[in-house]
Amino acid sequence: MTREPDFGRKAVHQPEPTPDLQRRALLRGAVGLGIAAAGGLLALPAQAQELKLGQPAPPLVLHTLDGQSIATRDLLGQVVIATFWATWCGPCREELPLLSAYAANHAQQGLRVLGFSLDGPEDLPKVKEVAASLSFPVGLLGNPWAGDYGRIWRIPVSFVIDRKGRLADNGWDDAKPAWTRERLRQVVGPLLRKD
Repeated sequence: MTREPDFGRKAVHQPEPTPDLQRRALLRGAVGLGIAAAGGLLALPAQAQELKLGQPAPPLVLHTLDGQSIATRDLLGQVVIATFWATWCGPCREELPLLSAYAANHAQQGLRVLGFSLDGPEDLPKVKEVAASLSFPVGLLGNPWAGDYGRIWRIPVSFVIDRKGRLADNGWDDAKPAWTRERLRQVVGPLLRKD
C-alpha cells in the first residue's frame, strides 16, 4: 500500500508537530492555494501526465547529503533509476534495501540509482541514518515538486531513464510502484544489456 506524502499533516507514528512546523505547513498550503487561485499566472512545473515513454527524460539534479550535485543529463550512457522515498514511508523502507542491493550488483553494467528523500531538513539525521546503509547517493528533494515529473504525491515512486536519456519507465503509470526483484528484472534488466 502506498501513502501519499502529506506535507501538512503529521504521520501516525510521529510526535505532535511543533508550532513552527504547523506554521510552515499552513504557509505551504496558502501559497499553493494562492497559485491555484491565480489561475496559473505563475508558471508551475509541468504535470506528470506529459511524461512520454521513449522521449527524452526531463532533467533531474540530486543534491546529495555530502554536497555533490548529480544531474541525470550527465549520466548518458548509463541506466538511471530516480527513486522518491521518505523515512516515514513503510513501503519505501522495505524497498530501499532491495534497490540498494540491485544497484550494487549491477553498477558494473552501468546502473545508477539516485535517491530523492521527501523528508524535511528537520529529519536530516534520520535520512542520513538510512542513507548510510544504501549503495546509492541520497539527497533531500526540498519540496514536493520534481520538475517535469510533477508533484510527488505518492511514494515510493521511481522513474527509469535509459542509456540514451529517454524515459523508459514512468512510475506514475505503475499500479504497484514499489520495486520487487521481479519488477527490477523485467523493467531494468533489459536496459542493462548493451546493444
